[in-house]
Amino acid sequence: MNEPSHDPSHDPSHDPSHDPSHDPSHDLDQLAAPLDALLVDAALGPMRRLLPDASTVKLLGRLAARPGVAAGTLRELGEQLARIAWGASDLDVKPDRRFADPAWTRNPLLRRMMHAYLSTGAAVGRLIAEGGLEWRDEQRVRFLAENLLEALSPSNIPLVNPASLKEAVDTAGLSLVRGGLNLVRDMASAPRIPRMVDGSGFTLGGNLATTPGAVVLRTDVFELIQYAPATSTVRSVPLVVVPPTINKFYILDLAPGRSWIEHLVQSGQQVFVMSWRNPDARHAEWGLDTYVGAVADALDATRRICRVEQAVLAGACSGGILACLAAMGQAHRLAGLTLLVTVLDFHDAGRVAALGDRRVAAAAKQLSRRRGYLDGRALAEVFAWLRPGDLVWHYWVNNYLLGREPPAFDVLFWNADTTRMTAALHADFVDLAMHGVRDDLSAITTDAYIVGGISDHITPWPSCYRGTRLLGGASRFVLSTSGHIAALVNPPGNTKASYRASSETPQDPQQWLNNTASAPGSWWPDYTAWLETRCGPSRRAPRQPGGGGLRPLVEAPGTYVFDS
Repeated sequence: MNEPSHDPSHDPSHDPSHDPSHDPSHDLDQLAAPLDALLVDAALGPMRRLLPDASTVKLLGRLAARPGVAAGTLRELGEQLARIAWGASDLDVKPDRRFADPAWTRNPLLRRMMHAYLSTGAAVGRLIAEGGLEWRDEQRVRFLAENLLEALSPSNIPLVNPASLKEAVDTAGLSLVRGGLNLVRDMASAPRIPRMVDGSGFTLGGNLATTPGAVVLRTDVFELIQYAPATSTVRSVPLVVVPPTINKFYILDLAPGRSWIEHLVQSGQQVFVMSWRNPDARHAEWGLDTYVGAVADALDATRRICRVEQAVLAGACSGGILACLAAMGQAHRLAGLTLLVTVLDFHDAGRVAALGDRRVAAAAKQLSRRRGYLDGRALAEVFAWLRPGDLVWHYWVNNYLLGREPPAFDVLFWNADTTRMTAALHADFVDLAMHGVRDDLSAITTDAYIVGGISDHITPWPSCYRGTRLLGGASRFVLSTSGHIAALVNPPGNTKASYRASSETPQDPQQWLNNTASAPGSWWPDYTAWLETRCGPSRRAPRQPGGGGLRPLVEAPGTYVFDS
């Protein structure tokens, strides 16, 4: 699998359920909603990916044509299993959170089970590699194999898992009763995966999305929020932020100290953010044109309010695609373009692209068309099965085997606060995944600031990087050590954070990586410095929101963000 390297805290084999020091922030990289090709599975259901398909048949055919290779691997596995049974295994077990409990190595039976499981998994991986499949087929087969292997882990079995047995003894069996009740609750309604967060302690406008501001424009499609200045002077050129269409905007405005919007406002930047309406069947016909037009409306309103001719446009994930399409034909009215974890070139874009299938795309679009929308809970289910170790089986152990409640964490709460996608937009994004962005993006000649995450498995950083070759202006590419979500929620002060940034963008992403030094800390200050050179002279901060005929309607975070 041609996937960027990642640190151990993002490894699917590293199960935090057995790690008392586990920090929920380690899960950030796994929690972005799926994009583009995943929308197909969101309509058809993720379980079809857990069944053998044509790619599996190709692998079996390749191995049958090379019987000696397959027989050699299976013979080695048989010999290894025999040694394990006799207690003579010399298997070198790498750190694995699923088997962090000392009982997995001290208990002879548990040790044999663990060694047999790990040896079998390694043999399956070798067989797939020996098949010599084309990258797309290999990704599909590995996805199937990894999901099955994760499900078969002995750490998932009640009472076999030593932590589960100890908890059952300590609670006189109450942990298993609580776990059973948790299972019934979670399976009773979509998305039918283990609950990831205790959301009882979070309130929008209370301890989430708290940066002061006001809605200054409301249309059927979006609300435009203008944030109150936190400095006596502000840069004259404003920033307009386009969030993803498949999530709510407040991932960019989490708790104080963890809010990108708060950081920008405190740096003297005028900030406007679009908050999408959560659509239903009445809005089935809202397609790509509707959303691109909404971005243009937000830009026009912002320029009116600030009395300027230009603005900086920023888009995150699918919002970045909308930002680029809105920039076509009006690049002269932009002072800069920012793309956060956004893929514009879907060629060889990792596992997400590999799972795309033209044969079923039409069926997926038809299913969402019948309902009028794609349910965000279906997206959550598909995404969970992309990384089952972290997003299914970790919570299976925590919620059911141990009978515990999931953690209370702001990003997990945001991830569970799903939205719908209109049928027309779903169809348009599926087509984008299959055919790519067909417009000539070189017409966008404004400077661009592009951010990727080195451990991002939704929008792999090399695919984000290729945007520098498609746009017509000078690009600065920034690579965070984080993944899809942590690349956005990356406030200064984290001693573990680092990033690479350079305005030299050679064609080969690996060459860029090799030539660019790592810097400690968050990329947010680097972005602020980039804005300072493009957002004009400072002016006195406005005393109240609105202007140009637009008046404040309601305080931030607005009303659309509360739609369920």
